[in-house]
Amino acid sequence: MGLFQDAFSRIGRVVMSYAGDTAFLHAACSAAATVILADQEIDEEEIETALADLSNNPILHKSYGVLKLEQELHEAIARAKSRAGRLENLRFVGAIADRPLEQRQDVFLIAADVADQGGISELEHKALDEIAEVLGVEKTALLGV
Repeated sequence: MGLFQDAFSRIGRVVMSYAGDTAFLHAACSAAATVILADQEIDEEEIETALADLSNNPILHKSYGVLKLEQELHEAIARAKSRAGRLENLRFVGAIADRPLEQRQDVFLIAADVADQGGISELEHKALDEIAEVLGVEKTALLGV
């Protein structure tokens, strides 16, 4: 039965990638933005890393062009400038909490790669803790990957 479930899961990911998975897009961009603004400063290197990771994700790569990814990321960054916006970003991240572990890990790892530009600061660790909790993933195990 595991073989069939795996096949159906793969087919589902392919279908979602071609249909455009907006919940996954919002979650990934919101997680990246949460880390980008964890220290209240926007670093171009972090934005470039976020866009590269978003573009390399198989679900997002097949569904969205670079301009759409950039637009969504900048909207998430704009939200992250206020407390209400940061909470909304975490809600976008939490919207995929019932997804397969692989997808939740992908979103976390996008945020972790962004945070790892120049080393992960204490504020970025705190943001990653919140993201990991909302996603239900193991932060320490994923950071060791």
